[in-house]
Amino acid sequence: MGGVQVLFLILAGIAAAGYAWYVSLITRRNRVREAMGGIDVQLRMRFDLLPNVLELAQKFMTHEKALLTSLTSLRSMVNAPYDKDDPAAAGAHLEASRALDAGIGRLFAVAENYPELRSAETITRAQATYEEVESNIAAARRFYNASVTALNNAVEVFPGSVIAQWANVSTFPFYEITDAVAREPVRVSDHMK
Repeated sequence: MGGVQVLFLILAGIAAAGYAWYVSLITRRNRVREAMGGIDVQLRMRFDLLPNVLELAQKFMTHEKALLTSLTSLRSMVNAPYDKDDPAAAGAHLEASRALDAGIGRLFAVAENYPELRSAETITRAQATYEEVESNIAAARRFYNASVTALNNAVEVFPGSVIAQWANVSTFPFYEITDAVAREPVRVSDHMK
């Protein structure tokens, strides 16, 4: 076998490896998009459920207007369209989702102190449905974070970093709790007046 043929085989091998890495990056980026879509599906379920829960809660907690108004505003922010290819937009979307999570947790914590609300069968069913949706959202977020880990590793490790830059593939943010307050347990007394 001549030197030219060996050189050609080496170059073909490098090109094939580069293309395989490129395909891997695109596949992983698409997995992140799929995971974000899965979160969006679950958030949509929550989005559709939330008005009913808020309406029921409003009947019993008229003095909790600020919390209910805040939840309605956060619901609109989570429902706003965003560019799934833009890591910053995805991060902002996830941050609004986190704030909505914390607010809903506060709503149900406050509801625990209203016996007439807690004993109402409708709110109990709504709360159970909401908890199921939250469980699904948590699973979707775990899938998202796993997909982001795979993509970010592929983008940050050489030669993936070179190929990712060439292919315009960048890292995505993880879904994580950034606010120290969100890590603390909800104190109902803070919401009672």
